[in-house]
Amino acid sequence: MIPAIVYILCAITSAICTVLLLARFRRGGARLLFWSGLCFLAFTVNNVLLFIDLILFPETVDLMIWRSLTVLIGLMLLIYGLTRTGNEP
Repeated sequence: MIPAIVYILCAITSAICTVLLLARFRRGGARLLFWSGLCFLAFTVNNVLLFIDLILFPETVDLMIWRSLTVLIGLMLLIYGLTRTGNEP
């Protein structure tokens, strides 16, 4: 029961970070906020897949490859954003 609550709270936290980062990007236009928002979107998908994989279908579905892929995509987006945005405000 406790792991399920933790996974849900992590997914909610990632989703809130995604919304806040992308909303701030729409107001300010700093590209690093955009790339960070996309990174957290991938982290949100990862947390949802983690909940599905370990809580809903622990024995029937193995989503480890998909979870790893979403984290990889998120980190690649963040690294791209960090290296390509420069010193903009």
